[in-house]
Amino acid sequence: MAKTVAEPSSWQLRLRRFGYRPPAAGTLSIGTRDRLDPPYTRPSPRVMSLLGLGPAAADRLWRLAAWGGPLLVAAVAGVLRFWNLGKPHAVIFDETYYAKDSWALINQGYEGAWPKDIDKTILKDPGSVLIPTDPGYVVHPPMGKWVIGLGEKIFGFEPFGWRFMVALLGTLSVLMLCRIGRRLFRSTFLGCLAGLLLAVDGLHFVMSRTALLDQVLMFFVLAAFGCLVLDRDRTRKRLAAALPEDDEGVLRPDAEIAETLRLGWRPWRIAAGVMLGLAAATKWNGLYVMVGFGLMTVLWDIGARRTAGAVRPYLAVIKKDVLPAFVSVVPVALATYLATWTGWLVTDKGYFRDWAEKQDALPNGGGTWSWLPEWLRSLWHYETEVYNFHVGLTSPHTYESNPWSWIVLGRPVSYFYESPAPGAGGCPASAKEKCAQEILALGTPLLWWAACFALVYVLWRWAFRRDWRAGAIACAVAAGWAPWFLYQERTIFLFYAVVFVPYLCLAVAMMIGAIIGPKGATERRRTFGAVAAGCLVLLIVWNFIYFWPIYTATPIPMDQWRARMWLDTWV
Repeated sequence: MAKTVAEPSSWQLRLRRFGYRPPAAGTLSIGTRDRLDPPYTRPSPRVMSLLGLGPAAADRLWRLAAWGGPLLVAAVAGVLRFWNLGKPHAVIFDETYYAKDSWALINQGYEGAWPKDIDKTILKDPGSVLIPTDPGYVVHPPMGKWVIGLGEKIFGFEPFGWRFMVALLGTLSVLMLCRIGRRLFRSTFLGCLAGLLLAVDGLHFVMSRTALLDQVLMFFVLAAFGCLVLDRDRTRKRLAAALPEDDEGVLRPDAEIAETLRLGWRPWRIAAGVMLGLAAATKWNGLYVMVGFGLMTVLWDIGARRTAGAVRPYLAVIKKDVLPAFVSVVPVALATYLATWTGWLVTDKGYFRDWAEKQDALPNGGGTWSWLPEWLRSLWHYETEVYNFHVGLTSPHTYESNPWSWIVLGRPVSYFYESPAPGAGGCPASAKEKCAQEILALGTPLLWWAACFALVYVLWRWAFRRDWRAGAIACAVAAGWAPWFLYQERTIFLFYAVVFVPYLCLAVAMMIGAIIGPKGATERRRTFGAVAAGCLVLLIVWNFIYFWPIYTATPIPMDQWRARMWLDTWV
């Protein structure tokens, strides 16, 4: 129900110096219905008239754009990612681990102990390579390798095969971000803009064309985020449907309904639990994301019940929502995680698979936990050994970087580098010296540097405008980035940041929306804003095109390569 806003309190007035704007006294606030289920932004009638479209045609175009726009952006992303995907015909960077482990896993259910220097044989004649039956010690859960192995099973044990599924997930993540952004901002334009920014981000692009686990992790985390956003919308619509209407059809808050209504079956939250389980089963930092997203969705429930009229929304959520939220996410994620170990569980040859059996055969027996199933004790021991490996990984690496430097692209990782001579390997014969042929895992610089300002804007918007969308973006970035600050002594790399790249794109899209101007702004203001926003987007796209050669291992003269090394730490 729309109601008159009271005089702002003293603390609200003091916060004005930081940008907080309390509603003016005597004005009408946004109605309860629109607060619970805000409408989507429709194109301006003036824009439609300029295109020569009547109301009916404009409505059809608006409905078509809801899926047509995201599909078009995803198609562009797919063409970029699948173009010449099998090149270079080489095992680049950590593909040497995951391509081989995935091939063994998809064929025999567990990773093998591969002989050294087998990569050249695989590239030359993969059909002659036998999968080792001796178990290999691996330090990441199996889900990401199951995904990579599926592409190998379809297209063969060669570069295109082991990169195919990662490229597919990279393309689908662009489509998902368009739809997620549309739902967040209630704007097809801003949603598609966020997807376009992700499509032209260099780090996401390179990771989409490389058989590493982090891009698979990014996909499952983004899918979980999207599921929770869908769950939020569905829950708030259910609350709105339960509230009474007055004689004029205006929705009225109701404290009793808001505090006692059970929100029922929430399939999208369960789906988020599955996605978070798959994320953790790809790399363990998915566990931190689960904690962050779990807190976020509970806060969303508090906000929903408060908006519906709850006097004590925290208590209502504790009574009605916390336990179902926990059951929907944590046990579901745990079951999903264990399911991804099926190949290891059903074999007797996986690494540490018979550890508990050997312990039971010792004179002192299996110890305190001998009553637990043998497979569970063996798996727990394996996981303990892996954890000790990860926290103790402090050996120096040429491309390691501190997480503080990631947001400004302080130290990218070179995945592949060769120096073909003039007239050979694609190097122009007219070149005066050897060419450079590199794949550099580097985010599009102008996009990332714009994201630095966008994150400040998002935090300000969340703190002083209480914008839940800004809070969601900030939470997702923090869940993917902040945990690495706990392990600064560990050997870590910038490409781990690909997990939170989609939310940087959402932040930049939100900032661009503010640059364009609010709906009620003057035509002059929105015109200048649109020009400025368009220039920023075009510069980001140009920046991606400019760095294309060092994203795709395209041979370029050495002076052109040096011109692209904007920072000394990129070399």
